[in-house]
Amino acid sequence: MPDPETRLALSGHVARLEESRGAPGSWTLVVDGTPQSHVELERPDWLGFEYVRRIGHAADLVAPEGEPITALHLGGGALTLPRYVAATRPGSRQQVVELEADLVAFVREHLPLPRGAQIRVRTGDAREVLAKLPAGLDGAVDLAIVDIFAGARTPAHVTSTEFYELIVPRLSPRGIVAVNVADGAGLAFARSQAATLAHVFAHVAVAADANMLKGRRFGNVVMYASAAPLPFERMPRRLASDPAPAKLVEGDEFRRFADGGRVVTDATAVPSPPPARSVFLSR
Repeated sequence: MPDPETRLALSGHVARLEESRGAPGSWTLVVDGTPQSHVELERPDWLGFEYVRRIGHAADLVAPEGEPITALHLGGGALTLPRYVAATRPGSRQQVVELEADLVAFVREHLPLPRGAQIRVRTGDAREVLAKLPAGLDGAVDLAIVDIFAGARTPAHVTSTEFYELIVPRLSPRGIVAVNVADGAGLAFARSQAATLAHVFAHVAVAADANMLKGRRFGNVVMYASAAPLPFERMPRRLASDPAPAKLVEGDEFRRFADGGRVVTDATAVPSPPPARSVFLSR
C-alpha cells in the first residue's frame, strides 16, 4: 500500500507520511521534500529527531516530573511534541497553531491523536493567532515551542523582536520558550536569533552538537529563553547521553556565541537560509 500523501492548498507543497519498512507504526512527515516530524504511534514518549529530543528535554525540566503543564506549540507538523507532552504529563493543557489546515486534517486522519489528550489545534498564521489567543492563556504558558517552517525555511516575520515580545505576556513565571533554528556554515542566522532572544529575555541558552556550533554543517540549533533562570542543572547530562550528543551553551559561552549577531526587528528580518537538497535524505 503506498504511503499517503496530499497537496496542501495554501502552499502547494506535497505532504507525505512515510512509514518505516522495518518498524510499523513509525512515521515521518515529509513536506516539500523536507522531513518535518517523526511519530511513533505506540511510543509517543520516544522522540526520534535530534532537535525534537532537545526540545523534549525542556518539556521534561520545566516542571516536576509528571506534573501537568500548559504548552503552546507554534508550528504543528505531525503533532509530535503535543503527543509527547500528553504522554509524559497527563492532564496538560495544550494549544497548537498550524498554518496549513489541510495538513492538520491529513495528519489527524492517518495519525490520530491519543484519546483524552487536551490538545486544541488552531489554524492560521502563528503570529496572527498568537495575538488573538484567549485571555485565559495570559501568564499561564509554561512551555512555548516555536518550530515554524514554510517548506525548509522559517519565515522572516516569526524571527523578530516584535514577534517574541508577543509571547512574553503569555508565559507563566517559570515559562520557557524553545525555538528550533535551522542554519548552515557560519551560523549568522542562528547568532542573530540568539542575540534577539537575549534582547527580549533575561536568560538564554543554546543546544547543538559540536559540528553545528563550529559552523561546519547545516542543521538545527535549539534555543531556550526565559525571564526566570533556566532549570537546567540536569540538561548537560541529558544532552550528552542522547543518541546524537549535544552541548548546552550558556553564560559567558552563550554571550560569545551571540556576540556579533544583530538583534532582528520587523524591519530587518529575513527568512532562515535554505538548505541544499542533499541535506535531507528520505526514500
